[in-house]
Amino acid sequence: MQHRSEETRARILTSAESLFARKGYDATGVADICDSAGVSKGAFYHHFPSKQAVFQALLEDWLQQLDLEITQKLANSSDIPSGLITMAGQTGKIFEGARTRAVIFLEFWMQASRQPEFWQVVVDPYYRYVHFFSEKFKEGIVEGSLSPNLDPEMASRLLIAMTLGILLQAFFDPSGTSWEEVTRQGVQSLIEGFRKKEL
Repeated sequence: MQHRSEETRARILTSAESLFARKGYDATGVADICDSAGVSKGAFYHHFPSKQAVFQALLEDWLQQLDLEITQKLANSSDIPSGLITMAGQTGKIFEGARTRAVIFLEFWMQASRQPEFWQVVVDPYYRYVHFFSEKFKEGIVEGSLSPNLDPEMASRLLIAMTLGILLQAFFDPSGTSWEEVTRQGVQSLIEGFRKKEL
């Protein structure tokens, strides 16, 4: 029974993601999602109290996947710079369906600009990642692999800005190049500039 319930939830999310990307959030109704997923409205509301909750769940599920990938790569590395470069070189999950996900992100920003209740949902992950990478850069300074003059928060914001910029480019030109390789080279160049210089 639980397995069937999880399958239903997954179908709702998959259908909603496709519809939000194709039609937009405002033009997609609960009935559209139910029709696409092949579920009743009762089944929909059993899993989600509203369309907004589905929207939020899509972001949360994607971020959970991303968090797992990031922490695994950093945990298995010899130092912080190596971990960040390894992480960037294996960002396949980030760019799987990049065009669809970028559309979803743009929809999130549009909704956030109009609806205050969306705002925290959108900005909380950003601040969480700023803090997370700031702490990693601090660890790198303490372990002696990064320059003691590095500003951890500034470095974190630069890393995130570059990653978001690459994701947006992948949306505009998904097959134009290997965005995974662009990310790896970009992060490597950034991190090499942050390394402690040997005298």
